[in-house]
Amino acid sequence: MKIDVLDKGFVELVDHMGSDLTVVNAARVSFNKEAKEFTDRDEKLLQYLAKHNHWTPFAHPQITLRIKAPISIRTQFFKHKQGFVENEISRRYVTFEPEAYTPQWRTKPTNGAKQGSEDFMETVSDDFNCCNTSYNNAVGICIETYNMLIGKGVAPEQARFVLPQGVYTEWWWTGSLAAYGRFYGQRSDPHAQWEIREYAAAVGKILSDLFPKSWQALKN
Repeated sequence: MKIDVLDKGFVELVDHMGSDLTVVNAARVSFNKEAKEFTDRDEKLLQYLAKHNHWTPFAHPQITLRIKAPISIRTQFFKHKQGFVENEISRRYVTFEPEAYTPQWRTKPTNGAKQGSEDFMETVSDDFNCCNTSYNNAVGICIETYNMLIGKGVAPEQARFVLPQGVYTEWWWTGSLAAYGRFYGQRSDPHAQWEIREYAAAVGKILSDLFPKSWQALKN
């Protein structure tokens, strides 16, 4: 399964281990019990575990995703450490043409807020067009300079310094179902940045297909 996000990004399922039954059997091992198939009783157990923050049974299933996102959004992903490991494309080793995200511009926060944004700008406004033109020009110069440095023989690990935060990167992200649940809870919150919320929604769609009962319990 692969879900497109933003203008050039995506979230793609690479592999997974376990099922809803894995979670309930991990919980029931305390009583030396094991079920062979998932029942309505198991669904109630999942809801109880999630409600009372018994998170360890949800840590047994593992999921690996491949994600493509702008560097500044990747930084928000990587703040989630517990239960995750990541391996990212390194521009110390590769020199393929960088791709840049073109944002859907939003206005700055109001009422003294230090972070976040307000409404989307009108796409037909002069301000919107000016922002797009200036942004694309600046990013274009950075990418052009990067290619020039590579062409002149500069080491890729140094040439990459000129690339902006809006350039896309990709990585493999492996984590437990419990860890993804914590990520989703924080990054789908209305106070989270719009772009990371779009990625959280894609992650949620993939995990809801793989672990429908467990994911519903974690969301609730």
